[in-house]
Amino acid sequence: MEYVIQAVDLTLGYGNDEPVIVDANFKINQNDFVFITGKSGSGKSTILKSMYGELEPKKGDLSVCGVQIKGISTSKLNLLRRYLGIVFQDYKLINEWTIEKNVMLPLMIGGFSKGVCLKQAQKLLKHVKLLHKADKFPYELSGGEQQRAAMARALAHNPVMILADEPTGNLDDYSSEVIWDLLKNAKEHLGTTIVVVTHHIPPTLGTSYKHFFLESGVVYEVS
Repeated sequence: MEYVIQAVDLTLGYGNDEPVIVDANFKINQNDFVFITGKSGSGKSTILKSMYGELEPKKGDLSVCGVQIKGISTSKLNLLRRYLGIVFQDYKLINEWTIEKNVMLPLMIGGFSKGVCLKQAQKLLKHVKLLHKADKFPYELSGGEQQRAAMARALAHNPVMILADEPTGNLDDYSSEVIWDLLKNAKEHLGTTIVVVTHHIPPTLGTSYKHFFLESGVVYEVS
């Protein structure tokens, strides 16, 4: 099976501080659903940042969609990110734009026509139960609604892989269920690879998954 992420002796850290992740070796295959868990400060967000090129390896290699992250150029990184959908803890929606335009952003960057952007945004807003709020601004939505909009934006350009950092961490049950259903459907119907950093794996997800547990800088695969 073709892998989309491969880490070989991967060490990650910040500045001259002690490394957060040490000599990690793992693979994530195409269409895997992956959970990364561990205590606060164990390096969950750090490892996710490395996957979208926010943090380069201190040592070892990390390949994402066939691209080496170490020493990656800005132009190549921008190109790689067109294949990724990223969901941040703090949503990172643009407050001056409507929810509809926020969802359109990845398609606009990709150079799609306004009609295509609009059609896809409306389709996804319907999926996340927000079509009736398409013309609202992020600050007019609840936290759960903003996260659902952020998830719609991450899926807008049919990415090869979704990287999500605590996507349901502070959400109500309804919004959490919408998010998990979206991720599960993306894997099952679009073949999207899903990587989720979380404190809790939902017991009712109903899909097979891979689980990495971080502790004391070591990445363990839980069977």
